[in-house]
Amino acid sequence: MKLLLAAITIFILFTSTGYASSKTQRAHGAKIFTASGCMHCHSIRGSGGHKGPDLSGVGRRMNESRMQGQITNGSKQMPPFGDHLQSAEIKDLIAYLHSCKDKK
Repeated sequence: MKLLLAAITIFILFTSTGYASSKTQRAHGAKIFTASGCMHCHSIRGSGGHKGPDLSGVGRRMNESRMQGQITNGSKQMPPFGDHLQSAEIKDLIAYLHSCKDKK
């Protein structure tokens, strides 16, 4: 019984810490989205530019690996940001974008 109680306590501690960390990552990613100029070309929930795709529902359409490739390497019209952002910043930006799951 004590072992079960200890396991449940550890589980609750790790899941609540993971959630807080994830929430912090998303908040930092939103700041990076703004500070890195992403909003000049992309919009989210009606705020931002219209040169690039609206990213309001990008978390529903694109997996994290594909987001990383797009951000790091760019594409025909999007410049690469792999040399401008640190890997931790890209990870936080992806966490934010992955949370954008509005229906389109």
